[in-house]
Amino acid sequence: MIKTTTYIEVQFYDLDPMNIVWHGNYLKYLEQARCEMFDKINYSYMDMHNDGFMFPIVKMDMKYIKSLNFGDRIRIGCELEEIEPSIIIKYTIYNDKTEEKIFTARSMQMCVDIKTKETIYEIPKKMKEKITEYEKFIENNFNNDIDNK
Repeated sequence: MIKTTTYIEVQFYDLDPMNIVWHGNYLKYLEQARCEMFDKINYSYMDMHNDGFMFPIVKMDMKYIKSLNFGDRIRIGCELEEIEPSIIIKYTIYNDKTEEKIFTARSMQMCVDIKTKETIYEIPKKMKEKITEYEKFIENNFNNDIDNK
C-alpha cells in the first residue's frame, strides 16, 4: 500500500516536567503524519467531510520505546496497511539524527456517514480512486528513477 514520511522538530511546549516529550504528544505527532499522508493522496479530512464522511479513530495500539527531547528531529513513517472494512495505519517514529526507533503505533479508523452516524464498511469510491491514483503515481516515478539510472 502507501508509505509516507513526515518530519517534525520537538518543540519546548511538548515537554513535561521531566524535560521529555509528554506521552500524549505522540498522538499529536501521529495525527500530523496521518493528515500529511491523506494530503499526499489528495483526499484530505476536509474532502472526506465535504463528501459526507468522517473517519473516527476506533482503536489505537502504541508502544513507547525511548524518550524524545527538546530539539530532536523526528521522522515518522506512516504506512496505510488496509482500507476496508476499516483504515489501518502503521506508524514508526525514529530520531532522525541517531536513527533510533522511538515509538510504534497502529490506528484503526471506521468510515461513518455524517448525516446518519451509521458505520459504513467500505471506503468512499472517491477515496479509493485517489489511493489508486497515488499508488500509480509512486509506481511510475519509481520506475522512471530506475530507468534513468
